[in-house]
Formats: sequence, C-alpha cells, structure tokens
Amino acid sequence: MSGVVILRPGREKPLHNRHPWVFSGAIAHVEADPGGLVDVRDGAGQFLARGYYNPHSQICVRLLTWDESEAIDADFWRRRLARAIEGRAALAAQPDLNAYRLIHAESDGLPGLIVDRYGDCLVLQALTLGIERVKPMLVEALSALCAPRGIIERSDVDVREKEGLAEATGLLWGEEPPDPLEIREHGLRYRVNVHTGHKTGFYLDQRASRRWLLTEATLAGRDVLNAFSYTGSFSVCAGAGGAASIVNVDSSGEALAMARENMALNGFDGIPTDYLEANVFTQLRIWRGEGRTFDVIILDPPKFAHNPRQIEKAARGYKDINLLAFQLLRPNGLLVTFSCSGVVSADLFQKIVFGASVDAGRDAQIVAWFGQPPDHPVLLAFPEGAYLKGLACRVW
Repeated sequence: MSGVVILRPGREKPLHNRHPWVFSGAIAHVEADPGGLVDVRDGAGQFLARGYYNPHSQICVRLLTWDESEAIDADFWRRRLARAIEGRAALAAQPDLNAYRLIHAESDGLPGLIVDRYGDCLVLQALTLGIERVKPMLVEALSALCAPRGIIERSDVDVREKEGLAEATGLLWGEEPPDPLEIREHGLRYRVNVHTGHKTGFYLDQRASRRWLLTEATLAGRDVLNAFSYTGSFSVCAGAGGAASIVNVDSSGEALAMARENMALNGFDGIPTDYLEANVFTQLRIWRGEGRTFDVIILDPPKFAHNPRQIEKAARGYKDINLLAFQLLRPNGLLVTFSCSGVVSADLFQKIVFGASVDAGRDAQIVAWFGQPPDHPVLLAFPEGAYLKGLACRVW
C-alpha cells in the first residue's frame, strides 16, 4: 500500500517533465513511512508519479513511475534491471572488455542503485533508503539475470549518511571475489581492488577517454605526466602508446603500488616510470620552480565541488591545476584534463581551462571533448546525470 505526498501549488512542473526527484520544499503534506512507496499528487489529488520516500533526505521522493497502474513489486524491479542490462548487450559481447557499469541509478530508472560488473563479480552500491529496503530483492534478481560468481556491496559512501543510513560493505551473494581481481579493456589488463578501491574499484567512466589515448593521441617517444594517477590506467595506455617515460603522481601510496603492478602486468615495466606519493598541486609547483617540463600531461582530479555552493572554490582549483599544467608543457604538448564535478558544467569547465591558458600565455586548440561512455548514460529528463567532462588540448 502506497503512502501519499501532496505537492505545494505550482510545484508540479518537474514531475510533468519526468524529473526523478521531489525536494522537501515542494511538499505540502505527507502520509508515508520512511523508505516506503508513495503516490505523489497535486493539490487537487491528481496522480503525478510514484516513488519511494525518505524524510531524512533533502530529496524526499525519488520517482520510479509516472504510470498510476504500474505496481512497484518484484516484477517491476526485475523488469527495470533487465532493461538496463540489455542496454549493455553490445558491451557484454566485446571479447576484450569485461568491466563496465550495469546499472546507472536515475538514468536507468533505478534511482539510488549502482551496479558495476568486474568479470564474473558484481559490485552493488545502495545509495538511498528506498533501495536499501529492496536490496535483497534486487540481489536475487541480479543473481538470476547475470549469473555472477559473486555479488558484493560497496555502500561505503558519504551520501548514505544524508539518507540516514550507515555505511555497508561485504558479500551479498555467492563467492567472495579475489583481491585483487583482474579485468580487461581495449586489449589491456588491470588489477582492481573491488573491496577498498575508489568508487567500486576502478574508474569505469573513463573507458572512452582511455580508448582515445590509445587510438588518437601521439604518445610515442614522449614524456608523460599522469597526475591524480590512481591505479595508473592512463599510464598503462601511455605505455601501450610507446611513451618514452611516465611519471605517476597520487596522494595514495596503495594506489601507486597497484599502478606499478598494472604496468608490469602489461609488460611495460621496462619503460622508465616514477611513482610519486605527493600532493599534486604542491608537486607541480615544485617542478615549475625547477623548470621541469613534459610532452603530455593528464589531469584527472577527484571531485572538487559536491554542491552549487562549492562551485566558485572548485573553479579556482581547476584554474590553478590547469595553469600549472600549461606552464609545465613543452611546445606542441598535449593536455588531457577532466572534471567529474557534476555541478561544474562542461561550458564552465572549458572557460576555466581557457582562462588558465591565457594566464599561462599559451595558445591551445581543443582536439577532443570527453564525456561519459554509453554505460553511464544521461537521462534527458535528468541532466544532473551528466557529471564527467574533459578536453584534450594541443598546446603551443
């Protein structure tokens, strides 16, 4: 039995546009249990949509259907999962790829749920109270639809606190995966720690950018700096491209150790490669003072802005790091730079990089734009789902 949420007058438009969120400020009246299903109605009692409710979150309702006759039951969850999995059929058929995102939350009609595939292991993140309540049902359906060897949980993310939930990790179904396990992508191999690595273990959303480096960038004989390198996936691509030397900089010694393993796993341990545990901002300033330069610089920093209030501070951070990169690049160098801050638009990010080039006194041309690969789709009704953006710039 669904509860009910009544909207304030004039707050119906986002629901008519099929946006999947209802914020607390739009609500006039609620009769519902936390985590339970609710019918969202206008002031006249007209049905608008159905979703699940959480009074602990600013996003009080996450919507699942706009069809009043559609029941939210076990068959509903299985249908939605199956639809998302079918949307990745082309990826599943690629012989040199066995790691990608299966379920991408709101953009797959399953708000609050992330599922990533790493070979025969699935990694699940339950980000909301509504998903937490149906998690056993979802695990059962995923085990039947995907026949994995094991399903583990990595719900160790800050957003759970906003939902009134504690972090949760561990085996949900089947067998524990090896630590680390091995995946393949574009003919290359990577070791991944799905138990403790960033996100669910690997930056799956950078797959298209890695392919560009492998197929479009000129890396042979060039000195490459991979800043915020994590486990070195871009460095492995640089090695495959014939880089003369590679420098990895990251604040995590554990991630750098895995980067070293990944280079060796692909037979690139003979390339002169440094693994420097340091603050990237500080280290780039040191190199600027020393006059050190590179042919290729890759910047893939963590999220600088988590909400609109942090945009200005994030913009300063992106400006600073890109300015340093422009100052460290040799003529005819290549800057590959990213932002994963969803509240920083692609247009704003490009303007920030432009401003950094002006301040550095460097001319640059954009030779490629980057975004999320197809397994990280963006629902047209949910533009907030577009978070990753990047540029490749040839710099004179």
